Amino acid sequence: MLGPQSSLVMYDEEYQRILVLLEKLLRESNSKVIFLVDKNGQMIAATGETENLDTTSLASLTAGNIAATGGLAKLIGEKEFSILFHEGEKDNIHISIVGGRVILVVIFDQRSSLGLVRLRVKKASSDLAVVFDDLSKRAEVETASAGAGGDSPFAEITDDDIDNLFN
Repeated sequence: MLGPQSSLVMYDEEYQRILVLLEKLLRESNSKVIFLVDKNGQMIAATGETENLDTTSLASLTAGNIAATGGLAKLIGEKEFSILFHEGEKDNIHISIVGGRVILVVIFDQRSSLGLVRLRVKKASSDLAVVFDDLSKRAEVETASAGAGGDSPFAEITDDDIDNLFN
């Protein structure tokens, strides 16, 4: 299971970097669909043949799948299963946890192979982990500057102002 984490703040610059990495993975793995989901089942980004998919349900069920297999892992003494694979008649799903933060889902068919997908996912996962590390650092800096009286709309409010408001 993914560890505790505050809600993710996504900036456009990092979102664009994520999309580029997902599109590259889609091409290089010869997959149909790739999407990234947070631990709560919220879709972060998707690319590929998503028109005929209920991506909201897929994202939610994927997070539930990770949570369920996390419970199975604990029962047998494992921390987690970082990679899951489901094989179907026509389509296959490869699910992996990236940087302990998000879930990467790759849907592929006979045009690709599990070996190729695993190889490309490994590289993409390390690249995505860098983006999410950058996001965390950026969020910390933004929070620190807001707390230090940066651009926060509450920076000018003093304790006396609050007391006066309620008296």
